[in-house]
Amino acid sequence: MGSLAEVSEDKNQGKPPGIVLIEKIKKTSVPFKTYQAIVLIVTFFAYTAYHATRKTTSIVKSALDPQSGAKSIKSVLQLGEGWAPFDGSDGTSLLGELDVAFLFVYAIGMYFSGHVGDRMDLRRFITVGMVGTGLFTALFGVGYWANVHIFYYYLIVQMMAGLFQSTGWPSVVAVVGNWFGKKKRGLIMGIWNAHTSVGNITGSLVASALLKYGWGWSTVVPGLAIAFIGLMVFLLLPVSPEAVGANNDEEDEIFSPRKDGEEITEPLLRSDKVEEEESAVGFLEAWKIPGVAPFALCLFFAKLVAYTFLYWLPFYISHTAIDGRYLSNEESGNLSTLFDVGGVVGGILAGHISDQLNARAITAASFIYCAIPALFIYRNYGHMSMTINIILMLITGMFVNGPYALITTAVSADLGTHSSLKGNSRALATVTAIIDGTGSIGAAIGPLLTGYISAKSWNAVFTMLMGAALVAGLLLTRLVVSEVATKIQESRSRPKPPAVEV
Repeated sequence: MGSLAEVSEDKNQGKPPGIVLIEKIKKTSVPFKTYQAIVLIVTFFAYTAYHATRKTTSIVKSALDPQSGAKSIKSVLQLGEGWAPFDGSDGTSLLGELDVAFLFVYAIGMYFSGHVGDRMDLRRFITVGMVGTGLFTALFGVGYWANVHIFYYYLIVQMMAGLFQSTGWPSVVAVVGNWFGKKKRGLIMGIWNAHTSVGNITGSLVASALLKYGWGWSTVVPGLAIAFIGLMVFLLLPVSPEAVGANNDEEDEIFSPRKDGEEITEPLLRSDKVEEEESAVGFLEAWKIPGVAPFALCLFFAKLVAYTFLYWLPFYISHTAIDGRYLSNEESGNLSTLFDVGGVVGGILAGHISDQLNARAITAASFIYCAIPALFIYRNYGHMSMTINIILMLITGMFVNGPYALITTAVSADLGTHSSLKGNSRALATVTAIIDGTGSIGAAIGPLLTGYISAKSWNAVFTMLMGAALVAGLLLTRLVVSEVATKIQESRSRPKPPAVEV
């Protein structure tokens, strides 16, 4: 009896407690596709929670600093009295400093998180990150009841929140990459990546609805929610097929190297017991993987644009008259969610199109170039009426978030399984962290510059965003040319159909 118990315990070692319970109830092994469904659902809700907590500060901005940029006494009365030290003439700049502090620590932490994530149990790593994020997100709101008016309190809390937030993205992409091969990866990850926009929308709606009870609730409630979901991740998330002893009888592309020189798409994170002989890919070595540097630098500018909208769109809406009327804090927060609705569509479209064309760079660059006129038109015509504003916001969100979603998901997973790695299974989190970490530095700079530039001119802010989008597209030029050349060569090498005699 004792030996049987030991064998059973060893068989379940590494499995999430929730999965072990499911198997005991079913008294059989969980099917591979069931594991895949669990992975997609659990990681979807996990990163939805990450982004929901990240969105809260953009919603409370207009409550902390209601008067900066207000155009009339009526709008000031609508927006409220503010909260020291953000209610002064430098309030907008101080809020911009909070953003850059959060995002700078987030970006630097991303590099370390990818390095650590390739070397430890991702399930525990994600759980710690989510609970820590929840703690410091809630502490920001505690300042409301504790009557804290010290800028450095909010600064330090935001920096710590950024550090714990950095654990999320490289970890969830690595987990999903373990369970899904390259086939239809763009479409699957494009749909899955909707969690970013769903999180933004959820965070906006929840935080906006709670503002009426006091801005502190807008951060405390999302903070408690992500901590709870983090515990669910610990109980349910299977990190890799090897960790839970799952066998894929229908597809072999996840586990077996491809033939004829194609990219290797076997899982890149495995149990230490299974692959102890493999050493994790180093930071500098990951940078040398073909395509990593161009996409990372492209994401620097693409994410600068996306995160400027993430952090400043509700504020911009509340300080811009639409059809001659200023919207309240809650109305502005709710309206800003439409940008993310467009982002969901853009992410799915970009992923699907890149799958069909087998051309990630061409797809990403096309969306980025389309974002430039979309930004110009939204700034110049979005104020004319609510209907026009909604339509233009949806279109802008689609083109801005589409390439951002594609690069941070399918492109990162593709590069993390590049053939130059020769089957090394310890690179995905590191590559993802390099690409998204570099992008996050741009994400820090955009909101910071916006905090200063918007005090003088929103036209200058949109000029900055259009310039960043242009540079992002240009950085992919070499990859686009390479993909076009490949397509031309493929079309020429195809055998011509025999001529039909008449």
